Amino acid sequence: MAAPKVEQISAPAILGEGPHWDHNAQVLYYVDILGYTVHKYVPATNKHTTVKIGDQVSFVIPLEGSKDKFVISVGRNIAIMTWDGESSTPAEVKYVCSVDNEKEVQNNTLNDGKADPTGRLWSGTMGPKPDVPKIFLPEVGSFFSFSKDWKPTKHLTKITVSNGLAWSEDLKSMYYIDSTTKKVDAFDFDAENAKLSNRRTAFDFELNGAEGFPDGMAIDSEGKLWVAAFGASQVLQVDPESGKLLRRIEIPALQVTSVAFGGPQLDELYVTTANMSLSEEELKKYPGSGATFHVTGVGVKGHPGQPVKL
Repeated sequence: MAAPKVEQISAPAILGEGPHWDHNAQVLYYVDILGYTVHKYVPATNKHTTVKIGDQVSFVIPLEGSKDKFVISVGRNIAIMTWDGESSTPAEVKYVCSVDNEKEVQNNTLNDGKADPTGRLWSGTMGPKPDVPKIFLPEVGSFFSFSKDWKPTKHLTKITVSNGLAWSEDLKSMYYIDSTTKKVDAFDFDAENAKLSNRRTAFDFELNGAEGFPDGMAIDSEGKLWVAAFGASQVLQVDPESGKLLRRIEIPALQVTSVAFGGPQLDELYVTTANMSLSEEELKKYPGSGATFHVTGVGVKGHPGQPVKL
């Protein structure tokens, strides 16, 4: 198989994250968490548009059946944003809930979020963004699901950096990343009741000699996970059943943050990256740091972004 082709498709962001492929519209959405912006990219026309949010926004997910409405995070709140995809400011940002906050940590923020294949939203928190990269306030975050009336249910506690999410096609497994553990975890998943059980390690970075930290991820149609390796310039394809590393795709940015399948045939990857506290030497080596990348020729198909269903 020929090596995949990697192409930069955007200007650098500070902390690009949360790529979501809207398959019906053939549009990519993603965020710049520290730039307080939501981004829209239309591959057919190569058109980029951006909308400014007033605080950290860590994910953007279309609301099913509602034109121009998106579920976003704002700090540690969940909101519904009304945006026409063109304007530089949203028509409305309506707050619908806040996650409960541990008393000793007043600055927890939501991080990665996705809807499971039934349309239910899941997202977790992390402590305040550190001044020194890779040093996070340990175990102050939690992991939540959200009901259709926006009631949060806490499933996990003592999370440091709540991150990547994916579900198996048969809905029997959920995959989850707390980045500083350097592991991808698996749970038995009860989709109907939003229950998690039997937590176990699906992939261990250190056991497989993988560098960096696991960040966002996606799952392909064969049940293999594609994991962003933050600090290692790579996306890894891993087998959650055997726990083995299958292959690496080099990305020309050091801080790789997340990945989503997209394109008309769902056989392309969109990869977000960050540009945080990099040295002059690192920026010289990785001038595309913070950009979003388009990867073709990966040889597998994935799944489209799942909208939130109410």
